[in-house]
Parts: sequence; C-alpha cells; structure tokens
Amino acid sequence: MKIFKRILAIAIVAAVAFAPASAQVRFGVKAGVAINKLSFDKEILSTNNRAGFTGGVMTEIGIPVVGLCVDASLLYAHRNSEITDGSAQFKRDFIDIPINLKYKLSFLGSGNVFSPFITTGPDFSILLSKKEGTSEDGTSLTWKNKSFNTAWNIGFGFELMKHVQIAASYSFGLNKAIEKISGFSTNETSKDKYWTITAAYLF
Repeated sequence: MKIFKRILAIAIVAAVAFAPASAQVRFGVKAGVAINKLSFDKEILSTNNRAGFTGGVMTEIGIPVVGLCVDASLLYAHRNSEITDGSAQFKRDFIDIPINLKYKLSFLGSGNVFSPFITTGPDFSILLSKKEGTSEDGTSLTWKNKSFNTAWNIGFGFELMKHVQIAASYSFGLNKAIEKISGFSTNETSKDKYWTITAAYLF
C-alpha cells in the first residue's frame, strides 16, 4: 500500500507539473449523497448505514491523449451514523478535500459523447461540527471526534457530452474518527467507511 501511495503521489505531482504547458483545466460544481458507516475495531458496537449529503466545487486537470486527470474537490459533507439498535446517532459536518487520479477510457472516438473512468486517491476531512445524541436510557452521549480525518477513495463513473460526470466512490478511513464514547461500557474506537454518489457539471 505504501508503494502504491508513493507511485500515485508521483503521478499526481507529474500531472500538475505538466499542467501549464499542455493540460486542460476545467472547473465545475458537484453534489450528491454520502452513505456513511462507522466501523468499530472489535465490533462490540455495530452501526447501520445512514445517508447524508455533500456538495461543492471541483477542478479537473487533464493531460491530453493519455487520458489521465487530476480531480480535486472542495466539498461540504454531512455524515450520519447510527448504532444498530437505534440507541445513538452520530451527526457530523466536514469540509472534504478529495484529490484523485482519474483515468478516462475512450472507445473508437466516443470520448466526446461517453467516457467511463476510474479514480483513486486520498480524501482529507476537516471537522466543522458534531451533534451529540443519547443512549437507550436517556443518558447524554459524548465522544471525542478527530478534527482531521484521512481516507482512501476507489471509484468509477462516466462522463457525458464532455460536461456531465456521474460518479460513485468507496472511501475507507485511514485513521480513527471517533473514540472514547461515553454512555457505553466500552471506549471502542471506530473509522469512517462511506459510499459517495455524485453528479457534477464542468464548464
């Protein structure tokens, strides 16, 4: 995994370095649904998938001919999670900064109409706020949430008419997102895992 990250980092730096001379830079807006699940290390607590939302702006730096792009976004993300028995909910707001390497495919000159693509890269999340819940007995729940989280994205999608992009990605947390949960008999820690489905329009 470390070697893969280094290779991707080198590819992103190389793409940005070549951008002034030959790259195609586009900007756009993006919005979608984020389906979040907290994954506890020892699974003493289990959670349900809960839907939130995300939206913001993006840029795409593309290298002509080879089909490689750097895709970076600045997004607001609202994530919900829930303990399986409904005893507690975790609601958090973030600024998300995903930076992905994107590879577009083109079949027999169809790129101007339809181009499927795959993506992968890191996602950096800055905590804006959180809303604390209650446990089954009415006890107020508090937890320590990391103010800065990182995740790794793997995704796919397609581009229509050179402007509309529909994409889905799965992100798995690289660091602990929540720890020291009060109101339970355990101080179990967890990581975020989430699907993000978005629609974007590039100008």
